[in-house]
Amino acid sequence: MARAAKTSSKRWSQAVTEHSRALDLETGVFTLKDPKKIAASLKRSAEASKRRKADPFRSAMSMLVFYINRAGKNLKAADRARLERAKRELRKAFGKAPARGRPKPR
Repeated sequence: MARAAKTSSKRWSQAVTEHSRALDLETGVFTLKDPKKIAASLKRSAEASKRRKADPFRSAMSMLVFYINRAGKNLKAADRARLERAKRELRKAFGKAPARGRPKPR
């Protein structure tokens, strides 16, 4: 029984991604190959959501950053770079200024 509890508590972040009450994500959004498509999908989801607590940009960016952080060191370098480009595309899609500085290398 203790093993089941440990497994379920270890996977809380997967449940957040799959069952987020803030955004209804399109299936496979983070596996899309084109960063512009990832950003567009996140933007659509954030703007359509009636349950989010922050503005659409913040909600979309938070979900993307959450996914990157959740994957951690298991995320391949090419996938991390693609998702970092998606962050830049998301900023463009919402008309936000580019991020200051460079993302932290891993």
